[in-house]
Amino acid sequence: MQTSAKNKVKSGVTRYSDWMSELPPALHDIPLFNLAIPGSHDSMSYDLDISSPIAEPESLKRFSWVCCVPCLLLKWGATQEETIIKQLDAGVRYFDLRVARKPDDANPTRLYFYHGLYTRTDVESILKVINDWAERHPKEVIILALSHFLGFDENPKELHNHLVNFIKNLFGTKVVQREVTPTLRSCWDQGTNVIISYDYKGEYPPHLWSKIRYYYGNSMDCTEIESKLSQTLKIRNHLSSNGFFVCGLNLTLPENIWILKYILRPCDNFVSAVRSSLPKLLSWLEQQTSEKPNIVASDLATNEDFISTVIQLNDTA
Repeated sequence: MQTSAKNKVKSGVTRYSDWMSELPPALHDIPLFNLAIPGSHDSMSYDLDISSPIAEPESLKRFSWVCCVPCLLLKWGATQEETIIKQLDAGVRYFDLRVARKPDDANPTRLYFYHGLYTRTDVESILKVINDWAERHPKEVIILALSHFLGFDENPKELHNHLVNFIKNLFGTKVVQREVTPTLRSCWDQGTNVIISYDYKGEYPPHLWSKIRYYYGNSMDCTEIESKLSQTLKIRNHLSSNGFFVCGLNLTLPENIWILKYILRPCDNFVSAVRSSLPKLLSWLEQQTSEKPNIVASDLATNEDFISTVIQLNDTA
């Protein structure tokens, strides 16, 4: 995403690949819980493999052999168009990563991401890419939200231990410990810039944070999404809740028969639906100056003015 003059935020950010380091000093000491941070929803869905088995929904797995079914899942499951690196360079700092083990994989601990279909690239390869980027941009704090863990039921202890240990060894001293209330300055002073949220019920080692609450409208209708998120923001601010939370601008397909209204449109797909709705959702977001969100996640996070709009909310901090 290229930055145009009209999109430069008042705080002086000109390079979205390093926008956190360019924020004014007044924002360096506030908790990251109070900073507006752009995120991507289903961050790895650009990498879905049309030849993979169907991961979800369960009701469609028995139709994997029907060639049009994987095609429909790809058309309506790909919520992002750009790679993780391009998302990071564009300014995305929160990543929604849904982890799974493919059935019948010869490697007992090899993991993938998924959204309807499994990804082509495995989890370890992507985490290494993120780690390399974090090393090149030490002042940019990245939040990785790992969740779902589809297919872990048969051997949960081995798979979770493998993934947790891999994360610890890979990111090492860059990991922000969960006992602290992180600010940009505290992360910079300690040489940390990776926060790992791990959505699994169990004991958490110090390098893992618990689930980050994700609020979303659960609808394909922009007005309904805006209404639900507005209510959520008011409640959050009234309770003065501490900790990270995500305000999801993403559209959500129905889980009942009404899904056919969308997926059977021959010349339509999820990307086009998002492109038509995103300007309206961003217009609503620009108005959230008093009930300010924390992390804001979106489909097609590198498109339109999403990232600049989120970052600009920090002008009211």
